[in-house]
Amino acid sequence: MARNDANRASCKRATTIGGQALIEGLMMIGPDKQALAVRRPDGSIEVEFLSKKKALAIEKIPFVRGSVKLFRQMTLGMKALYRSAELAEADSAEESAGEAKQKKSFLDRHPEVFFGLMTVIALALSIGLFILLPNLITDLLRRLLGYRAAELTRSAKVLLTFVEGLVRVVIFLGYLWLTAQNKEVKRVWQYHGSEHKTIACYEAGEALTVDNIKRFSRFHPRCGTSFIFLVLIISVIVFSFAGWHNPLINVALRLLLLPLIAGLSYEIIRWAGVSESALARFISSPGLWLQRLTTAEPDEAILEVAIQAMEAVLPEDPNSDLWSPKAVKA
Repeated sequence: MARNDANRASCKRATTIGGQALIEGLMMIGPDKQALAVRRPDGSIEVEFLSKKKALAIEKIPFVRGSVKLFRQMTLGMKALYRSAELAEADSAEESAGEAKQKKSFLDRHPEVFFGLMTVIALALSIGLFILLPNLITDLLRRLLGYRAAELTRSAKVLLTFVEGLVRVVIFLGYLWLTAQNKEVKRVWQYHGSEHKTIACYEAGEALTVDNIKRFSRFHPRCGTSFIFLVLIISVIVFSFAGWHNPLINVALRLLLLPLIAGLSYEIIRWAGVSESALARFISSPGLWLQRLTTAEPDEAILEVAIQAMEAVLPEDPNSDLWSPKAVKA
């Protein structure tokens, strides 16, 4: 952790540039451009720019923009992931011509519908696994202990919400640990680590070279892992005010409160990402620790891909990617 703190201290500018690990590649999103870089089977690096949608007015509204940005980011991520798989596959690989043509034809005609649907499915699975399942498990425990929901005291309801949160964290940690055991996933985590190291190098004002980037930490406070974990913690607080009811009402209330939780989490992570206060460090610390499971040290070949992805989205206006007006140090 000391090394990461040193990186924070050396940060001259906090940038809004962020990315996502792909299959043998990395996507980077800048203020003006977004691009992906993928290592092809022949060793070359393919760089492609992705069309950037105009920001919606709702994305400027605090506590509301978090949910909107999350959905749009996931949709873009699905598109980039699909494209990286195409670029990274062996040139000699054979596939069913009819099936490939049909899939390509559908994507060409309805790309937004397809990737939007994939995002909805991914969100539904995530909500089911990390939000609804913990509630159902906790409610089952309540019934096994013989307590009726209508007879629970206020303190008992808060305790159940805390237990639900604990179950949620255990499921989340178990999921991360299991996925980290897969060799293919570990490769993706290396690209995730390269994203953080490259952004940290850029924020420190150093040239984007492999040797420079190697010196930086693979842990970064403005990471999606930190955001997800913060969502889990904020949900405990928000759900405690919702009370405890029958399973259907519990599920309905949690679904209705999710946009609020995502909005609160986004604003907190946005503030903690640039603040040097003790509170910000405390809030960031669990997410930074979790990045030990979702990142890995990249090799030089991976860093080369990260550099090209980063350089492709650097803005012409050096101030257009600032995280906040106070995100630059002299």
